[in-house]
Amino acid sequence: MTTQATSGQIFRDAPSDILFRAKWWSGRVLIYGLLILWAIVALFPIYWTMSTSFKMAPDVMKGSLVPWWDFQPKWLGWKSLGLSPETITQPSTVRGEFLRRFYNSAIISVSSSVLAVVLGSLAAYGLSRFSYKFLWMKNADISFFFLSQLILPPVVLALPFLVLYKELALLDTQIGLIILYTLSVLPIVIWIMRDQFAGIPTELEEAAMVDGQTIWGAYLTIILPIALPGMVAALILSLVLTWNEYFFAALLTSTYANTLPVMVASQTGSQGISWWSMAALSFAAILPLIIIGIGLERFIIKGMAAGAVK
Repeated sequence: MTTQATSGQIFRDAPSDILFRAKWWSGRVLIYGLLILWAIVALFPIYWTMSTSFKMAPDVMKGSLVPWWDFQPKWLGWKSLGLSPETITQPSTVRGEFLRRFYNSAIISVSSSVLAVVLGSLAAYGLSRFSYKFLWMKNADISFFFLSQLILPPVVLALPFLVLYKELALLDTQIGLIILYTLSVLPIVIWIMRDQFAGIPTELEEAAMVDGQTIWGAYLTIILPIALPGMVAALILSLVLTWNEYFFAALLTSTYANTLPVMVASQTGSQGISWWSMAALSFAAILPLIIIGIGLERFIIKGMAAGAVK
């Protein structure tokens, strides 16, 4: 009797188990289907830019998508920049100009991002650990004041910065753009790092100071290594924003400190827009950011999840 009852229970449980597995698999398929769809939407502009750099003018106008199916790839866009296999070993004025702009963008964006992360981390640490009062503003008001600077349209600052930089002889200089870019991304870094430091228990610093560390020693040896993923995430965001900035680079530079976004926008003329050249230049410009993002992905994930388990 016991064996028959057990067998009957197994047969009664089998349909519910099959239904559970069907729901589980359908949920997984739906989730991964949505993720794949979103990945296609997010990566399609990069694919479009890369494929356009290998198209001829008729292929661009027809909107061909699949190479060797809709169109025959050519090195037209890369040849115009001196970066095709045929021209890479030959002298090229355009390639020299591209490398100079690339160097300017790298120096300006990396310097301003590192400087913003260093200064912003110190400011964010102070706002998360100490109480301040300036007139009617306290810590929360000061933090919001920093973030509110992003609301101001860049065009409002165009004339003041143009006049100021002319008086200070900072027009068309790398140091001028480094200072400006540092100020522009500093509010974002402060906002990110303030939440990062707020998720770290203050008991860690107190224990370090009991062991003889100063507040600076505790910050450098205890807090900074824990907050490193958030700092890397803030650094990557700053790099993306400063690397792609166009308005002030076009306004405050002319010859010596021009950056890649200005060169990309200059691929127009009386004959129209050279889409293949612009696409090749754009893809070459964003390729370093793609490599940095892939290489530091784990730090970005840690920075986003920091504070959740502390």
